Amino acid sequence: MDKLQKMISEKSVVIFSKNSCCMSHTIKTLFIDFGVNPTIYELDEIHRGKEIEQALAQLGCSPTVPVVFIGGQLVGGANEVMSLHLNRSLVPMLKRVGALWL
Repeated sequence: MDKLQKMISEKSVVIFSKNSCCMSHTIKTLFIDFGVNPTIYELDEIHRGKEIEQALAQLGCSPTVPVVFIGGQLVGGANEVMSLHLNRSLVPMLKRVGALWL
């Protein structure tokens, strides 16, 4: 859990993903298309990815990918991110943490 907290707090936007997950691809594409440079951890590729996935589950993330943190705070998965985007709350949130300068 300490490793997870360190990973989350080091960058303004952190995405936990798996290459095999189509929703992960969609969320990564959304942020990149905004011009955000998120830190992306591919849990199916990194060392101790399974441990990190279990720690995300302990935080209440279900499913465990994709999971997005903005400014060190858990935003949630694809449904939560898309809801924020559709109600126009995502861009202001990204601006507040310095991830977007539009």
